[in-house]
Amino acid sequence: MGKDEFLDTTDKKEVRRKIKKFSISLFSVFCFLSSAFLTSCSLPRIIVLDDPLTPEEHVNLGVAYERQGKIDIAIEEYKKASKKLPIAYLYLGNVYMQRGETDMAEECYKKAIEEQPDLADAYNNLAWLYYSKKENIVEAERLVLKALEFNPSNENYKDTLKKIKELKSKNGL
Repeated sequence: MGKDEFLDTTDKKEVRRKIKKFSISLFSVFCFLSSAFLTSCSLPRIIVLDDPLTPEEHVNLGVAYERQGKIDIAIEEYKKASKKLPIAYLYLGNVYMQRGETDMAEECYKKAIEEQPDLADAYNNLAWLYYSKKENIVEAERLVLKALEFNPSNENYKDTLKKIKELKSKNGL
């Protein structure tokens, strides 16, 4: 039907044929437009612009995933938390240490200390990392002593210091 043409409604077959032709055309246009905006077999995506979880909630999720043995997911949660919560670097370092990824653990402990200089556990854990690798022993002792400045009664820190001193005397340092 062109401009100024009217549909003769007396011929019902002709009306049905034109409606069907129009419907097919309309459907084709819809398919073309939808394929331009969506990839095949995909659904519209919901994009979250603001993270609904707090950094503390991400750390708690990380701990839960870590306990379940889902280390990769725990790491992702700790990374999300670390953007605003420096202690998350400590948790990241601990996970990397467990995996034997000592370079990553060292980096995380140093970042935790840089971001939160009074985080005694980060000093102690970095000292323990050095002790475990049998390197930077003098630095390890300095670090654990710093941890003990923040928390003199912590038995774990005292144990770390004891082990480091034993290693130092054994190696004549």
